[in-house]
Amino acid sequence: MVTASGSAPAREAESETSPEFRTRELLRRHLAPAPARILDVGGGPGAHARWLTDDGHTVHLVDPVAKHVAQAAEIPGVSTELGDARALTAADDSFDVVLLLGPLYHLHERSDRLLALREARRVLRPGGLLAAAVISRYSPLLDYLATTGIADPAIQDGVRTTLDEGRYSGARGFTHAYFQTSAELRGELAEAGFVEPTVYGVEGPGWVAVKAITKYAGIDLIGTPMYEAALAAARVAEPYPALTDSSAHMLAFARG
Repeated sequence: MVTASGSAPAREAESETSPEFRTRELLRRHLAPAPARILDVGGGPGAHARWLTDDGHTVHLVDPVAKHVAQAAEIPGVSTELGDARALTAADDSFDVVLLLGPLYHLHERSDRLLALREARRVLRPGGLLAAAVISRYSPLLDYLATTGIADPAIQDGVRTTLDEGRYSGARGFTHAYFQTSAELRGELAEAGFVEPTVYGVEGPGWVAVKAITKYAGIDLIGTPMYEAALAAARVAEPYPALTDSSAHMLAFARG
């Protein structure tokens, strides 16, 4: 996944230590055995919907981009709909699982994020599972450290704004977005009515070293001991909240 500097490790999508792999790993850990009825809100062209249906789940995907909806509609077994996370058309208590793996960092205002979370809770059956992803507020600082961009005073100013306010301008390779702390995410989940939240760091603290080595040594680390170490570090760090925000992305699970 592209981070604040707009770059990504080579062939990251193929790596078993990429954010996509860790997201699958964490979702499979929390999902009940198939078949579950899953609503994939902001699911894009269906990257997660594809493997979820392969696992035997039923997936309905909602996205605000017509091209993404059309692409996802080509995946066997996936139903699709053009829509907005803040105003879902699904009936109350109609899904076992709701995924919000993209919308929250595109919703810049707290009120809009709470609307999306409350809609997710509305369509979940009682006790159903929410999985919600955000970008860590500290990811631009760490990303620009790995790529040495932080030495630029102009970049420092932008990073300070993100650290202070959570807002990322989109001026340098990533879209205008809102980046959160794990504490803020937990607070919004609670305000929206969710209980039993657990927040994971997706990449773990090792991603900065992997990115720096990939960029400056020109080494493809996929499948190397360094990548395996980064994945192991992400798993070891899971129980320690102080390390959660060191990941570029965080993934929360909570019950409706």
